[in-house]
Amino acid sequence: MKKLAVSKRAVRAIKQGAPLLTEYTFEKEVAFEEGEIVTLLTPENQFLAMAYLAKQNKGLGWVYSHKEGTTLNRAFFKEQFQGAKNRRQLLLHNEETNAFRLFNAEGDGIPGLTVDYYNQYAVFSWYSEGIYTYQDEIIQAFKEVFPFIKGAYEKHRYQANDEQASSYLYGEEAPAPLLVRENGIQYATYLDEGWMTGIFLDQRHVRNAILEKYAAGRTVLNTFSYTGAFSVAAAMGGAVHTTSVDVANRSLEKTREQFEVNGLNPDDHTIRVMDVFDYLRYAKRNELLFDLIVVDPPSFARTKKRTFSVTKDYSGMIEELIDIASNQGTFIFSSNAASYKRDSFLEDIKRAFTKKGKTFRLVEEFSLPEDFPAPKSSHISNYLKVFVIQLVNK
Repeated sequence: MKKLAVSKRAVRAIKQGAPLLTEYTFEKEVAFEEGEIVTLLTPENQFLAMAYLAKQNKGLGWVYSHKEGTTLNRAFFKEQFQGAKNRRQLLLHNEETNAFRLFNAEGDGIPGLTVDYYNQYAVFSWYSEGIYTYQDEIIQAFKEVFPFIKGAYEKHRYQANDEQASSYLYGEEAPAPLLVRENGIQYATYLDEGWMTGIFLDQRHVRNAILEKYAAGRTVLNTFSYTGAFSVAAAMGGAVHTTSVDVANRSLEKTREQFEVNGLNPDDHTIRVMDVFDYLRYAKRNELLFDLIVVDPPSFARTKKRTFSVTKDYSGMIEELIDIASNQGTFIFSSNAASYKRDSFLEDIKRAFTKKGKTFRLVEEFSLPEDFPAPKSSHISNYLKVFVIQLVNK
C-alpha cells in the first residue's frame, strides 16, 4: 500500500474531518491508479488517515477512515450501510414519504457514492471511476443490509454523456413512471432516464414548507421549474394558481404529469416553456404579480441567448423578480452550488433589495435534510442553501 505525505496546510483540515483531497493536499504531483488505496502521512511521517485516489470534478480522492490499516472491502461497506440504515429508521417507516436518500457519500462513510430510495427501488450514483472499481463488493454488501430493495439502477455521474450515464443494475425493473410519495404528495419518477429522475430529493423539507405554510390562497411563480415539483406542492397546499417556467421542452409534459398523478387538472395552471429571463420581462410588461416566487436555478446554465451563473447573476435576477412580487410577497431563494457560500448568497440577496430600495425579512432558512448528512468540516458536502424571504413595505 502506497504511503503519501501531505502538505502542512492539509494536515489540520484532514484532522478536523475534511474528507476531500485536492492537488493542494500534496506537495508534489501524485501518479495513481483509479481507486488506489493510500495511507496519508504528516510531513513528519506520522499516520494521518486512509484514503482512496480518484479523478473527479471535485478533486483527487477522499479520506474514508482515520483508523490505520482500514481497507475498502465488503465488511467495511456493510458496516457503513448498516449505520446509514440505523440512522434512517424513521424515514423507512414513514407512510407519507417513500422517496429519500438512503446513503449519502462521505456523510455516511463511503465518499463518492450515493444511494437514493424510490418506493422500494434504489438508485446508485457513482462519482468517479475510482469508487466504481469497488462496485461488486459494494453491491453485495448493500444487498445484505437492504434485502427489501426490489431492484436497482445506477448513474455514472463522472461521465460526460447524459444518455449513457444510466443503466439497470439488478432485481426487478421499475415501472415508468414509478410513483413515489413525499409528505403525502405523489410524484412521477423515471429511474433510467439519464442523470435525473424527476425530483430533487434534497428539497423535501422546502416542498413541505410550501405545502403547509406558504401556498394557501396565493398565486405562485416557480422559476427553473424542471418537472414542477414545487408547483404541485403549492397546488396541493391550496395555491389559487401556479405558473411553472423552464426552458427545457420536456418540462411541459413532465409538469402536466405531476399534476395529473395527484388528481389535479394541469389546465387550471400555467406551464411555460421559455427562458426564465424572457418570462420575467413578459410578466413585467403584462403587469403580472405573484404572492410566492420560488427560485431554484442550476449552478450554471447556457441557452442560445445567454449564460447564467449563480455567483455572478443571481443578485441581478432577484432585482427583476422583485418587480413582479405582490405587496409583502414571499420569495424562496435556493442554491445548490457548493462554491456559493451561504454568507455570500445572503449578501447578494441583501444587495438586490437595497438596489431596488426595498426592505425584506428573513422568515426561514433551510439546508440539507437529515438524510443528507455531511461532515461539518466540508462545505462542499453541505451544499444546499435556501432562504425564505418576505418583502416588507414601509
